Amino acid sequence: MDVTLHLAQDPEADALLGRSPLAALIGMLLDQQIPMEWAFKGPATIARRMGTEDLDAHEIAAFEPETFGRLLSDKPAVHRYPGSMAKRIQQLCHYLVEHYDGDPEAVWRGVDSGRELLRRLEELPGFGKQKAQIFLALLGKQLGVRPEGWREAAGAYGEPDSFRSVADITGPESLSKVRAHKQETKAAAKAAAADRTAKSAGGGE
Repeated sequence: MDVTLHLAQDPEADALLGRSPLAALIGMLLDQQIPMEWAFKGPATIARRMGTEDLDAHEIAAFEPETFGRLLSDKPAVHRYPGSMAKRIQQLCHYLVEHYDGDPEAVWRGVDSGRELLRRLEELPGFGKQKAQIFLALLGKQLGVRPEGWREAAGAYGEPDSFRSVADITGPESLSKVRAHKQETKAAAKAAAADRTAKSAGGGE
């Protein structure tokens, strides 16, 4: 895997994401409750604090949990919840070691259908259906992993130029479009919740 990504909007961090399947998976894992760029800078920060230029699932899985937690908690913290995310990253790496001999690219290498790839991604610790679909779309749109039916398996995130997720970020302009979409979605959800509350208070009228 050696592509140019622009998810972190930081040359060093994006270079690691583009060459390291594990870094891309960890960035996707971190992408919740914090800005996207912060999440995808995380793998490079972790690598730097480990004193390495790349990330290795065996090495991370072997870390003493408290030590690895401190590594993520040091200022500036890798995530808003560094302790819990450190545990999730180690769980992911343990899973990769156990099921894929520590080779994260084996999760998608040679997979012949989008449905099978989605199933494999959903089985990863910390990856629910939505996160798995977004990562599947990223694989298809930017990393050249396109088994038959990948767009359908990725759902709306697989649509061309949908600007719904990190899968569509190729630079500052597309980042702005994705951020705007997320804000619109959040506002719509908030409005729907307020509407339900109002109807409930009014006896459904």
